[in-house]
Amino acid sequence: MDRFHAIQVFIKVAEFGGFAAAARDLTMSPPAVTRAIAMLEDRLGTRLFVRTTRSVRLTESGDRFLQDGRRILLELEEAEEAAIGSHAEPRGELRITGPVLFGRMFVTPILGDFLERYPMVNAQTLFVDRIVNLMDEGLDVAIRIGDLPDSSLIAVRVGTVRRVMVASPDYIKNHGLPQRPEDLSQHRLIQALAMGTSPEWVFQENGNPLSVRVEPRIRMNTNDAAIELAVRGWGLSRLLLSYQVAPYLADGRLQTVLSAFELPPLPIHVVHQEGRIVSAKVRSFVDFMVERLRADSTLN
Repeated sequence: MDRFHAIQVFIKVAEFGGFAAAARDLTMSPPAVTRAIAMLEDRLGTRLFVRTTRSVRLTESGDRFLQDGRRILLELEEAEEAAIGSHAEPRGELRITGPVLFGRMFVTPILGDFLERYPMVNAQTLFVDRIVNLMDEGLDVAIRIGDLPDSSLIAVRVGTVRRVMVASPDYIKNHGLPQRPEDLSQHRLIQALAMGTSPEWVFQENGNPLSVRVEPRIRMNTNDAAIELAVRGWGLSRLLLSYQVAPYLADGRLQTVLSAFELPPLPIHVVHQEGRIVSAKVRSFVDFMVERLRADSTLN
C-alpha cells in the first residue's frame, strides 16, 4: 500500500472513529484497514490511535498527523489539478458546512442542482449551528453568517440577514404591539438558545446600543421550535435571523416587531481554504453558490 493511500485510510479511521466504519466507506475489509494503520505506525515509529474494545481515539501524535495528512492530500489534489489544467471537469467528494436552517433552506437545493450538473462530484454536508474549522474537519466550503475574523480563508460576500423579532397576528391582536424594547417586560417571550443565552437583548436607537433585560417564559434549543411556537401565537420571539422566518413573513403568519430598533444586518459569506490552486470542484461550487445566493431576494 502506498503512502498516500495509507494516509487516506488513516484520515477515514479518524473521521469515523472506528476501523469497521472506515472500511465500509473505503470498500475495504477491516483487516486491510487494520494492516494499513499498523504499517503507517511502523513507518512513523509512533502510535496514532489508542484502541480499546469500545472506542478508537487519536493519540497526541495522531492528532498532529491528522492535520498534516489533510494538508498533504490537499496539496496532492492541487498538484493533480495543475497537471490536468484549470478547465478540468469537477470531480471528487465535496464537503460543505453551514448553519442548520440555512443549510436546509438554501444550501440543500443549490447543492442538488450542482450535483445534477456535475455527475462526477459527490457531496457530504455538516450542518451545525457552530463555527467549525475547515482544515480540522476536512471541509471544502462553508457558509458563514456574521463578521469574519482575520484568517487565511477566502471569503465571498453574497448577501445580508437581519436580526428580527417576530410575532403572529393573533398574538398581536390579543396582547398588543410593543412600541419600544422596554415594553417587552409586559409580553411573553420565546428565546432561541441557538442564538445565545444572554438575559439582555441588544437593540439600537439612533445608532446607539440599547439593551433591555428580559425574562423569557420559555427557552428553546432549536430555531425551528421557537418559530413554531411564535407561529402558533404563544409569544414574541427574538434572536431569529430574517432568512429563517422569510416564508412566514411572506405569507403573513408572522410579522416583524420593533423593526425601528433592529441592529445592523449581518453579512453572509461563502468561504473556502486558501491554496495555491483551487480544485475544480471547489471553484465550480463556490461560483455556482455565489451566483444563486446573490440572486435570492430574501438575502438582500
